[in-house]
Amino acid sequence: MKNVLTNTCLILLLTCSFVVNAQIPKSEKQYLLDLNKSTIGNQWQNKWDVKADPSTWYGIEINDGHVTALKLYRNNLTGTIPEGISALSHLQTLNLAFNVIEGSLPEDIFKLEKLTSMRLEMNKLTGSLPQDYSKMTQLEELSMFNNLLQGAIPNGIGELSSLKSLNLSSNYLEGSLPKSIEKLSKLERLELFGNKLAGAIEVDLGRLVNLKELILSYNQFEGDLPTGMATLSNLEFVQLQGNDFRSLNSLLRMQSSKLAVFDSDDEFLNMKFGTTEASRTRIVDTKYEDVKRN
Repeated sequence: MKNVLTNTCLILLLTCSFVVNAQIPKSEKQYLLDLNKSTIGNQWQNKWDVKADPSTWYGIEINDGHVTALKLYRNNLTGTIPEGISALSHLQTLNLAFNVIEGSLPEDIFKLEKLTSMRLEMNKLTGSLPQDYSKMTQLEELSMFNNLLQGAIPNGIGELSSLKSLNLSSNYLEGSLPKSIEKLSKLERLELFGNKLAGAIEVDLGRLVNLKELILSYNQFEGDLPTGMATLSNLEFVQLQGNDFRSLNSLLRMQSSKLAVFDSDDEFLNMKFGTTEASRTRIVDTKYEDVKRN
């Protein structure tokens, strides 16, 4: 009998502990409710029962009493991301990609200090990118391709010291490439295809020693390509076509032995680096790897 009582108490204790751990602050729950309302939650593909505990809601991950992940990609969100997202102060993963989200980014979205991945691609976001990224020292992935973003890429983007992947392709961004990008020493993927970026590239690309993918195609860049690019030994995928570069001669001494795809408007270089017609079909990586990168 004693053992039965002991086991019963233990079960009750664990159950109570789970309930306590599942609770989140009112401010976090309220923001999730605001997001649900602002993006017409009753039309989502996977709807929330807003009367149930948030731990049961689709796409929500909770650890130590806080929301740490919000994964609502491909879920038919229609509307805007409301202000106040900084209430989710423990958020590490934000994935709202492949929806129909409109409007500008909330001003406080780049104050999420623990965020490591922000994926907002394939929406209809408008407006410009913020200037200040100083609080996002842990962000490793920033993906916003295929939106309607305008304006310049802010110089402050160089403050994302942990960034490994930056994809701003297929927007309406203009101006020059900010020199601060050369500070992103951990960057592995830089994808800016199909914008209105222009002028000479004054970024010392040679400082991006971990760069594997460089996609600058179909912009309005001009002048000579920075000589430092030839020293990047980890490059695997390069696309430069559709620009007004005066010379790509600095790439004749390309040191990367890992180069698999190289596309430019210089046919000699294309032949030198083994570009095939098949490789030209890939202009920008729009694959969506739900399992690996969600």
